[in-house]
Amino acid sequence: MSTPRLVGRDGAYGRVTRFVGHSSAHGAALLVVGDPGIGKSLLLEVASDLATEMGTRVLRAEGVEFETSVSHAVLNQLLVPLTEDLQRLSALHRSALTVALGLEDGPTPDRLVVANAALAVLQRLAHHRPVLVIVDDLPWVDRASAFVLGFLARRLAGTHIGFLAGQRSGEESFLERAGMDTLDLEPLDDQDASTLLLSRFPSLAAPVVDRLVTESQGVPLALLELPRELNDRQQSSFEDLPALLPLGRHLQSVFATRVRALPQQSRQILLMAALETGGLPRAFACSPIDDREDHLAPAERAELLRLDPATRRLCFTHPLIRSAVVEIATSGERRAAHQRLADLLGAQPDARARHLGEATSEPDEEVASLIEASAYRILHRGDAREAVVGLLRAADLSPTGTSQARRLAEAAYVGADSAGAIQDVSTLLERARRADPDANDSLSAATAAAYVLLSEGDTKTAHRLLTSAITSTEGRASEHVLEEAHHTLLMLSFFGALPHYWEALQSALDTWSGASPILEISAETLADPARSTPLQRERLDSAITALHMENDPNQISRVAIAAIWVDRLDDCRMALGRVARGTSGTDDGVPAVRAQLMLAVSEFMSGRWDESEEMTRRANAHLEREPSPMLLWTAWHAEALLAAGRGDVARCAELCDRMRQWALPRGLGVVKRYVAQAAGLCATGLRDFDTAYRLYASISAPGSFAPNEPFALWVVMDLVEAAERSGRHAAALAHVEAARRAGISYISPRLALLCEASEAMVSEGVSAAAAFERALMTPGADRWPFDLARIELAYGEHLRRQRHSTRARVHLQTALDVFTAMGATPWMHRAQSELRATSQTRQSPDSASTSALTPQELEIALLGATGLTNRQIGERLYISPRTVGAHLYRIFPKLGIETRAGLRDGLPHHQDPPVAS
Repeated sequence: MSTPRLVGRDGAYGRVTRFVGHSSAHGAALLVVGDPGIGKSLLLEVASDLATEMGTRVLRAEGVEFETSVSHAVLNQLLVPLTEDLQRLSALHRSALTVALGLEDGPTPDRLVVANAALAVLQRLAHHRPVLVIVDDLPWVDRASAFVLGFLARRLAGTHIGFLAGQRSGEESFLERAGMDTLDLEPLDDQDASTLLLSRFPSLAAPVVDRLVTESQGVPLALLELPRELNDRQQSSFEDLPALLPLGRHLQSVFATRVRALPQQSRQILLMAALETGGLPRAFACSPIDDREDHLAPAERAELLRLDPATRRLCFTHPLIRSAVVEIATSGERRAAHQRLADLLGAQPDARARHLGEATSEPDEEVASLIEASAYRILHRGDAREAVVGLLRAADLSPTGTSQARRLAEAAYVGADSAGAIQDVSTLLERARRADPDANDSLSAATAAAYVLLSEGDTKTAHRLLTSAITSTEGRASEHVLEEAHHTLLMLSFFGALPHYWEALQSALDTWSGASPILEISAETLADPARSTPLQRERLDSAITALHMENDPNQISRVAIAAIWVDRLDDCRMALGRVARGTSGTDDGVPAVRAQLMLAVSEFMSGRWDESEEMTRRANAHLEREPSPMLLWTAWHAEALLAAGRGDVARCAELCDRMRQWALPRGLGVVKRYVAQAAGLCATGLRDFDTAYRLYASISAPGSFAPNEPFALWVVMDLVEAAERSGRHAAALAHVEAARRAGISYISPRLALLCEASEAMVSEGVSAAAAFERALMTPGADRWPFDLARIELAYGEHLRRQRHSTRARVHLQTALDVFTAMGATPWMHRAQSELRATSQTRQSPDSASTSALTPQELEIALLGATGLTNRQIGERLYISPRTVGAHLYRIFPKLGIETRAGLRDGLPHHQDPPVAS
């Protein structure tokens, strides 16, 4: 029999199958026990189907809550279908059963006679074919029927009769269970729960599956019913799930039955515990109602609540009991419970504000202000979604249209900036406009609208809107709103990359005296990092040092953004790591994704490329669920850097094309710099220095460090190397002198390393060697292994040209080892080529794998491993693409691979690519 419904129940299914077979031959009784919704009834149904297929006669009944006082009610369900068979019993047994079943009038029969009569009729049936008696919901079986069923269960040995029953764990029944085997059904584990959930609801988003699996705690009924109460946006994770999941009628009946059976005062305690999300302290549970702990005992005896010994707080034995308690309470009961909780939690301002908000049904400015203040405290702790909920509740309770509109606009901005709810901003701003027709003129509304326009790439409209709103504010906005408006203007200036944007920002900051230190620092380091002063960098260093005590994700991200362009991003790694993990230990929200992408860049620059790839993967996983264009192209940039470093030319080109196609039509000038950096690195790795020079020069003109060009610091050595290697010595020299005049080497140790190496590249003879040595002696240079290895490579190349082969080999081998460990394939090939030119090759243990290749096959395989197409390889080697394909067809089996994607792994890392002509 196929059992697709019994996910995760292989053991239980096997046990029931054996029971059905054994009872039909020898007689047996089995009791299935489990929590509500665990699948007992389904297992009994499967047993019924299985027995029927085997030719067994199945008699079924179930206990009914409202018939527990009706004598022989369940026995009636079982035996009434056998009326004709009753006529074949002896007169005594027939009379006893017909009276007991209510089919005839007569004196009340002896219960033992009734039990024997029931056994007799079943034995008559079993004489012709086996019989299986199935009874569900034993706790609701009436006492008289329970006596008969217990009598039967103890006398089945040697018969062809089986007795199978279901009962909830922890509940008593009138049935005497002595001698009966028991099958305990356990909750499904998380893997089986996910399998069951997705088998019925395959389109559920992963975060929704995780939440439902957690809330259901392995109860199959909950897994199958909870998704039905969610709308399409909630199922797809485009809309947050409610704190208390709606149960629906079926689940509510399962979990609410025991709640309704409690005394009213016990239910009040349960309701307070359900509404206090942190768990209700036991002391509070007993104090509000007559100071009597007796009211708590019934709930504990019913196994609805338990006391956590560590926290001394009351917790529900199953999360869905909490939902049931709230759903069956009236709105008045809920408001009263919230008010009692607010009174009890006076020392906890956020909890008190939340409960006051739920207890209040009419507009109240005092309560709205408390909720608004709480929302911003919650935001600074990193929970943006909960902060938006608080601001919306404060708006609902606002007594005037102006205050309501302001709070709706602030909710729109927080939702867009921190929670990623871009799609909700227009709706909230429209609500604000309806509440106050002048709302669109407010700075909060303008900031929210500008943020959305920035996210869509329309920096021109966003800049015009926001600068106008800031200018016309004239002190009418709060300091917090002004701070957020100026930060948004800062980001508009950076992404727009136009001089007049920066001028407008500086003018706005000059007019407003309340800017925070980090806003001032960011404006300085993003606008013109090359001219940052020691005092500015000292202020930034102090802000970075203080991050270990900072909990606000936005503040951490803003400090890190200020740190990027003066080369201090790596110092923010610990704080960014906390944000990247999210407020609940998961990758949730815009701040987490921002942090992940900044960490991806930091890890790349610090040579931790595997970690960079993991951070990018996590960010992309979030962006697949909640797309955000501005963050998406930032992720493409991080991924393009990795592709360039590892020599995946095709992937790097694809990602750069994506960035261009999205950003350039929208006027996001800064994206040109991101693309040029990644594409330039790719060209440098392939020794296409002419292309690399043109790309890097588009970021920073040789011989200058223009204002508003933060990327110029990142590519200072790249530009010099590309200029020098492409025959533009004068341009390279001019850039080195410009870096020296600007004092770039004083900004950070890494930039000192790059500046010394740049000077070495434009020098000759002894001066060059001395500069290279100074670069390699830079304190802490090993923090940037990729940069350091590139300098070792350049030094080795210089020494080889000076015919100092022995010294050159030392530096080239050091570079090769680092590049190989990092997987920096293009630079690894460059180092190998240089080593070969010094008459040294290093034999690797896996070199035998290429021994079967001809020299031309090896050359083609190495070029194919860099990502070049057959046509590109053919152009390099002056053969046709078809000939390249034929060679690859013979190369694959020799290397033990099946596709060109396996070339990189199939070739030993030490192999050299052909030297470009």
